[in-house]
Amino acid sequence: MTIDQGTRFKKGCQAGISIAIGYVPIALTFGLIAKTTGLSLGETVMMSMIVFAGASQYMSLSLLALGTGAFEIVLTTFIVNIRHFLMSASLNEKVEPDRTINRVIYSFGITDETFSVAAIQPGKLTTGFMFGLNLTAYLSWVIGSGVGFAIGAGLPQTLQQSMSIALYAMFIGLLVPSMKKSVKVVFLAALAACFNIIFTMTNFLSSGWAIVVATLLSAVLVEWVEGIKKKGQVSNVE
Repeated sequence: MTIDQGTRFKKGCQAGISIAIGYVPIALTFGLIAKTTGLSLGETVMMSMIVFAGASQYMSLSLLALGTGAFEIVLTTFIVNIRHFLMSASLNEKVEPDRTINRVIYSFGITDETFSVAAIQPGKLTTGFMFGLNLTAYLSWVIGSGVGFAIGAGLPQTLQQSMSIALYAMFIGLLVPSMKKSVKVVFLAALAACFNIIFTMTNFLSSGWAIVVATLLSAVLVEWVEGIKKKGQVSNVE
């Protein structure tokens, strides 16, 4: 690494500190809940190292608790994180030209938060800056997960079991702010819940597939209705 790239790497690390501060408490909670879900320390840390996606990892814990199969968990994670294709395509226009291998490595660290910080930077983004930014966020998440697991292992067994409730509280905490900003999200969440209940109660699908199909079906229907509304608005203007 050249001196110039080293300086930019340092700037990337500094820009990632604010993200790391926000990641640590969420990572601690993830590690704590992973322990109560039945994962080992190695499995918990490995999930954070390989997946590196907070919402998807929390969702995976819920699916694992339901006994969902690996394929359904992978598919659901893919659906949840499909937005990363758009974020990566957007940053691709902003980063400096570099070897494909370097882009592949630092693109793994793109999250909602690192994307937001990178997108507001002036001028072209350098490889050093992207490595520093993403590495700082990545290490805070992985280390925080391991520390959270260790804390959970030290809690009394009864308290560990009760911590499973925190998983549902986390999902509510993620959902409510979005619901306040958009009525569309309210309909999407309600519709997905209804489909999931129907599929589960009728034994039409297993619990894992019920979540996957309910998510896809509700998203398609909401977007279809949204498209019809937009066409109607354009027709009225004309």
